[in-house]
Amino acid sequence: MRQFVTDKNPENGILVISGKDFRYLRQVLRLSVGDMFTVRLPGGILQNTTVAKIDDGERKITLQVCSGSVSENADSLNGENLPSEKLKKIWLFMFVPKPSKFEQIVRQATECGVERIIPVASEFSQKGADKMKFRGDRFARIIKEARQQSGSAIETSVGDVISVDELCEMWKNDGSVKFGCVLYERSDFTVSMSRAFAENSNVAELEKSAVVVGSEGGISPSEIEKLKNAGFVPVHFRTNILRCETAAIYGLSVLQNLIEEKFENAGEEER
Repeated sequence: MRQFVTDKNPENGILVISGKDFRYLRQVLRLSVGDMFTVRLPGGILQNTTVAKIDDGERKITLQVCSGSVSENADSLNGENLPSEKLKKIWLFMFVPKPSKFEQIVRQATECGVERIIPVASEFSQKGADKMKFRGDRFARIIKEARQQSGSAIETSVGDVISVDELCEMWKNDGSVKFGCVLYERSDFTVSMSRAFAENSNVAELEKSAVVVGSEGGISPSEIEKLKNAGFVPVHFRTNILRCETAAIYGLSVLQNLIEEKFENAGEEER
């Protein structure tokens, strides 16, 4: 069942949805009175509801909360999708591309279940990237709509712009059990992601993973060296040349599949 994300809490067992959310429920999901519907409340709690009333004139939908349907572990409920306890925390460090491309990346990364997206001002980023703002109502709406479409249990967020040096310091000082890779368009000193993951991670203890992706101009050799010294493994995909927005989602998808596969194999070995 498709989920709807709201920042409201029920009052006396009732949720009243209006504004742009009304349009989404009424015109996109085409809800009718009596439909059962899953809502993700603040704090990640899943709650089953029934559409009690639709007022097209005032553009309001009244949802009746079903008693006893609250999930105690919403993060583990994601239908047949990849659950968050398997995927751990996945971050995307995205060298700042054109704003329209970054919006597309945020939307698709949210659908993939990425926890945090951090824009990075780099040598080949857009001019003035260090002063760009990627938070606010617009990105909150993009993330909310993407979570609604995908049913993602992950509360994706976009951070402030940081420099490559700040990225490296952040990663080196992160004390969690982690795996990080940087996608590099050149094959120099690179390995496949499957090899990098196999040789540099213990999925049973893995707490966080990250992918670093360059902007339209790629990543400079000096930046690759800094990222290597910070613990990121340079990875090269032996495929067609990918645009930065394609590379970001491609890399995240490959990483997710590796984590899931290794997690399942570890579980079979334990049994």
